[in-house]
Amino acid sequence: MENAWEHLPSWLLTRTAGHAHRLVGDGFSAVNARGYHYRLLATLSEFGPASQAALGRRSGIHLSDMVAAVNELAEDNLVERTPDPADRRRNVISLTAAGRRQLRRLEKRLAQVQDELLAPLTPVERRRLTALLSRLLAHHDERLSAPDGEQT
Repeated sequence: MENAWEHLPSWLLTRTAGHAHRLVGDGFSAVNARGYHYRLLATLSEFGPASQAALGRRSGIHLSDMVAAVNELAEDNLVERTPDPADRRRNVISLTAAGRRQLRRLEKRLAQVQDELLAPLTPVERRRLTALLSRLLAHHDERLSAPDGEQT
């Protein structure tokens, strides 16, 4: 016998998000990476070299987590830190050739994970689900970012 709450969208989203998180984590750990690594490498690839603060804003990674993630990537020569010519107190983070190769591996792994997560859905259903989730997220992000708690 099923409980009524097991059909609530919030419950279904939470459970599905848990599966997605586990699948992505397992997929990345199989290639010695973490989600933060992918997000940083992808952000650098898309926007180019940036300060840690700019990377944090663009990737959605909190500054306290950013330092550790950049350190890990730098230790593996996937990113490079250089002093910012405009402000020597700040470092600019750049993607290395090894970092580009790792990003391609992670993108391939992530595509496999997406296929596994969405296996029961047709391509049309996958696009529709993505569109609906994007719409929900945009709505709630907009509400959270409204000044003085105004509802938009």
